[in-house]
Amino acid sequence: MRTWAFWRRVQYGTGFGLFTFMLVSLVYYTNFYQPPNCFDGVLNGLERGVDCGGECVRVCQADVLPPQVAWVEAFAINPGQYNVTAYIENPNQTEGDSDLEYTFLLYDESDRVVAERSGVVALPPNAVLPVFEGRILTASDVEVVRVEAELTPSGYWLPASFNRNQFRSSNIELSGVDDRPRLNVEISNDELEAVNNVEVVATIFNDAGQAVTASQTYVESIGSRSSVDVVFTWPNPISKTVRSCEVPTDVVMAIDLSGSMNNDGGDPPQPITKALEAAANFVDNLNNESDQIGVVTFASAASLAQELSADKTNVIGKLAELQIDPTEETGFTNTQSALEAGNVELSSLRHNDNARRVLVLLTDGLPTADDRDTEELQAAVAADASMISDGGVEIYTIGLGDNVNKAFIEQVASDPTNAYLAPSAADLSRIYSEISTDLCEVGPTKIEVFAKPVVNFAEVK
Repeated sequence: MRTWAFWRRVQYGTGFGLFTFMLVSLVYYTNFYQPPNCFDGVLNGLERGVDCGGECVRVCQADVLPPQVAWVEAFAINPGQYNVTAYIENPNQTEGDSDLEYTFLLYDESDRVVAERSGVVALPPNAVLPVFEGRILTASDVEVVRVEAELTPSGYWLPASFNRNQFRSSNIELSGVDDRPRLNVEISNDELEAVNNVEVVATIFNDAGQAVTASQTYVESIGSRSSVDVVFTWPNPISKTVRSCEVPTDVVMAIDLSGSMNNDGGDPPQPITKALEAAANFVDNLNNESDQIGVVTFASAASLAQELSADKTNVIGKLAELQIDPTEETGFTNTQSALEAGNVELSSLRHNDNARRVLVLLTDGLPTADDRDTEELQAAVAADASMISDGGVEIYTIGLGDNVNKAFIEQVASDPTNAYLAPSAADLSRIYSEISTDLCEVGPTKIEVFAKPVVNFAEVK
């Protein structure tokens, strides 16, 4: 009896427990249970990560390659004001990040962060995207020497697509490179639908492939299968940094005609005529038909022998007429006056605003004067040259003869690599040829104009 009663109680208890469990389960599933989904913040179902991978549209961050900064540059616009551009590469073939965070950090020469700017951009798949931030302010006396870009992916990668051929850039025309550069571009929308608020970034590169400036604008609307004209402008010249033969050159040749120039450069000494012949070959080798050449001569004083002119034949004829004044056999070498005269001509109304400005100085020694110390004169000439170079004129120097002070001609040149030594007049032709090649690299200026297309991200449901 006791055994039978015990098992009856067990049966009743089990039945009641099952009934209670089923009742609680029914209440829970009816009111509280949610099946695994891609928004519950829990790793469940077939997910590879929390709410990503498997049946979820969102791609797990562990399954994608991180975006990379291809390059980033800061461009000085005004004292204490910079524009920054970065090219960001997404190596993933089909996945994009709709909310990629970036931060630009600008450093001074003390490696101190002097400014920063953050933003968010939609990163398309398998693309290199230009990102632009303008008018980043620093103290007016601070010079930015480097910039870094830090990327913070949102972790929310989605399949995405975009039409690479949605926009086309054509009729690209760069002008005013030595005054206020202006870039005219025609942007075409090849889609069947109009597009509003289109961001366009333009970047200009030098012959070495390094960006020298960039700008950004927004186009309010581009209609279906239509085009709009877009204009970019910059406040500062870029002529010194663009080496393309498409950009003409205004060059003034400053030629030393002091008495010692007839006694330099060889054994036996060679007359000034050899140097003038090399200068004439330099003029003949200039490639752009819009190039202009001027000539300044100097001894005890400087004078403008030839105004800037595109008539090469006339300039070469003028060079052939030059000779040393016999009275200068005991005169001085007024290098300072030569630099000033060359700069005046390059800044005159005859200067082509679309041309770079170059001064090529040929001399056989240090500056001299009857009442000033040589070292004092040398420092004054170097200071003047630095001021002229900072004003946008690129200075090349050629030291002729065995007694040239190398340190002096390097101080006068805009850069030590712009200073040349010519032991004899026979070396001048080679040096002038190197300078003309340096001024005009083969190939067009590289200009990239990127109108950002619409990126379509997969819809998360």
